Amino acid sequence: MMNENETIGFIGLGSLGLPLATNLLDAGYPLVVHNRTASKAEPLIAQGARLASRPDEAVTAGGIVVTILWDDASVESIVMSDGFLEKLGKEGIHISMSTVSPDTSQKLAAVHAEHGSILVEAPIFGVPEAAAARQLSIPVAGPQQAKERVRPILEAMGGLNIFDFGEAAGAANQVKLVGNFMITSAVYTIREALSMVEKNGGDPKPVMDMLTQTLFNAPIYKRYGQMAAENMDHLFTQSHIPLKDVGIFKQASQRAGAPTPLSNLLYDLLSSEHKQG
Repeated sequence: MMNENETIGFIGLGSLGLPLATNLLDAGYPLVVHNRTASKAEPLIAQGARLASRPDEAVTAGGIVVTILWDDASVESIVMSDGFLEKLGKEGIHISMSTVSPDTSQKLAAVHAEHGSILVEAPIFGVPEAAAARQLSIPVAGPQQAKERVRPILEAMGGLNIFDFGEAAGAANQVKLVGNFMITSAVYTIREALSMVEKNGGDPKPVMDMLTQTLFNAPIYKRYGQMAAENMDHLFTQSHIPLKDVGIFKQASQRAGAPTPLSNLLYDLLSSEHKQG
């Protein structure tokens, strides 16, 4: 049944963006989509979405536009592109789902406010398979009325758990950076620990089975522990993703005067692996 809500603009159809947009279509939301590589929109066009050749063509006055892009620079380039903010206008809402620095969120929130529009941060915890299964966790931050307006959209995109972190710009991205930093730390400890077992002639699988049923009974340890036990080399096959996010975490910590010994180490390890890859 067709959703009676307004058409949603959607910019960014990468590995996470595509299943999120697909979920919106499945929920009955009309979509106007834009992606730098237009061919990635073809599955959505086949389901009824309309293609926008420029970012501003995905924006409607006072409407809602979603972006899920690679980094700070790509989000800024879209927001500052010709017509984006002008067309979004008064009471328009930009849901930013990219992992960016809190400073960038604060800067973009201020720019939106100058044009009468609103930035809602909603970065995602979850892989593409979790998005397709609608099992994402999403921290949000922004003005309360705007968060209430977009909550059904976040749920339709696959937000199973939505956590409100107040109205301050940057708050939700702080949570995302902390979570990604802790995930990266956990993956490295798992890999090093199970490598010790394997090199000493042991079987990593029962070790991880026991630990994830007892001391480390948590989704991250279960997911990555199983992956490491089955194929140690499979972890961090895309080291550029944690490299970017740990780098942003480290910069945010340094600017605040927080200690950074572990983030420095992780960043160096990831940089080395990225160069080797």
